[in-house]
Amino acid sequence: MYDDAKQAVTVVVTAVGAIIGQGIVASLRMLDRPVRIIGIDRDANGIGRHFCDHFVAKPSCDETSPEYLNFWLELLRRENVALVLPGLELDVLFFNEHRALFDATDARIVLNTSGLIDLGQDKWDMGEALLQAGFLAIPSTLSRSLEECTRELGPLPLLLKPRRGNGSRGIALLKDAADFDYWTRKSADDFLVQKYVGSNDQEYTVGAFGFGDGTTLSPITFKRRLSVAGNTQYAEVVDEPLLTEAVRRLSRHFKPLGPTNYQFRLEGTIPYLLEINPRFSSSTSLRAAFGYNEAAMALDYYLHGKEPAEPEVKSGRAWRYSEDLVVL
Repeated sequence: MYDDAKQAVTVVVTAVGAIIGQGIVASLRMLDRPVRIIGIDRDANGIGRHFCDHFVAKPSCDETSPEYLNFWLELLRRENVALVLPGLELDVLFFNEHRALFDATDARIVLNTSGLIDLGQDKWDMGEALLQAGFLAIPSTLSRSLEECTRELGPLPLLLKPRRGNGSRGIALLKDAADFDYWTRKSADDFLVQKYVGSNDQEYTVGAFGFGDGTTLSPITFKRRLSVAGNTQYAEVVDEPLLTEAVRRLSRHFKPLGPTNYQFRLEGTIPYLLEINPRFSSSTSLRAAFGYNEAAMALDYYLHGKEPAEPEVKSGRAWRYSEDLVVL
């Protein structure tokens, strides 16, 4: 057990070259306790290293190789790492695959449950799991025929989505037959076709820190707009009881552990779940700015075994913008 009032703990944050890792670092910087942050990224020249106390580049070897696993085991030992906060889905999958091995080290890894991590990898499997549990799911099909898709889902427009992946990568709006023919041919990965529900101005992202038993801290809900990269670019804190109740019911069934992100679209009074991300998300730093600091919660819960207190969420709006960092 660490006495964080006196001794700085060493925390590793992965993917500090990207928005989620940088958001985790920014959230840690808000704490009034001493934390030494080691940033990890493939890009040794990325901006993320300048936000950390120390930086280590990932080796060039494949992440499935023994060399890569040894890199992590040696890093945790050498730097006396107390906690690892993965900022990249690939890192979550790596640590989850080797969970038992890392559990045997002195470091704690901020991971959700294995079951939810696995389920969150495939949008079709998630939809099937929702239906089997009695939840509403966005009507979807694996058909490659426009006639069958419109018969099952209704008229165009429809959405084509990769079964695996996150953000808006690979998603295509199918407005007509030409779109359907083009995108179904172009999409090399497994994909599904979905009914187009709601609208761009009725999209929400909800964060709820879970305790693995079906309970969570009270959620924070953003009404949002997305950037072209699929990340939250504008967020407004809202009180939306329909989504709060949906998250409560979903959490009771799936029993998430730690930082968990739910994405919804509202169609009238119907909350459609787009996906569950069982990890930190691109809204991490925005949530922390409004009082919902998931990195601090993870430090308390995973490292100190202490259930975080209910956060006092502030109202407001937030925008993301570009800024230059010049190092001479």
